[in-house]
Amino acid sequence: ADKDCVNPGSVILSGVMMFEYLGWNEVAKAIVKGFEKAIGNKKVTYDFARQMSGATEIKCSEFASEIIANL
Repeated sequence: ADKDCVNPGSVILSGVMMFEYLGWNEVAKAIVKGFEKAIGNKKVTYDFARQMSGATEIKCSEFASEIIANL
């Protein structure tokens, strides 16, 4: 707890499913786009960074900001 290091992907993608269920497909697509770009830019939390060569390890809260920056 309070380490700010675990990937928030499962919670974020659960939110995407909720938006799709509500019919807010534009919002869901934007979140997925930002998520994919963050991973593509190799700016990821430690669990991904240790499996990707050349990745930049960032905190959980920074990963969320990276997703937003890539919308």
